[in-house]
Amino acid sequence: MRRSNFALRLQPSLFEEVRKAAKAEGVALNQFINVAVAEKLSALRTEEFFRERAARAPGRVEALRILERIGRNNPPMPGDELPPGWTGWNKRPAKKSNPKRRTVKSRRMA
Repeated sequence: MRRSNFALRLQPSLFEEVRKAAKAEGVALNQFINVAVAEKLSALRTEEFFRERAARAPGRVEALRILERIGRNNPPMPGDELPPGWTGWNKRPAKKSNPKRRTVKSRRMA
């Protein structure tokens, strides 16, 4: 792999934070910066990918037309019912904790 040198000028406060973060991660400062640049490039490429996909997608009107057809001539079947007490995605009752199960898991991990 060919390597290139690049003089990077950072504000002193930013440099100090990057140095601390690299130390906390247990990696060299150079490696930390390489990974940070790679992560940023990945995020930019992902954004570009979805922008291109969105540009090829059917328009909003077409998407709504498709969604309107959902369920037509397709009545609910046994088993499609919502669970008792279900009030919506953000209003589901909290799961009950099982302290015995939690203890068993911690013993296995130890």
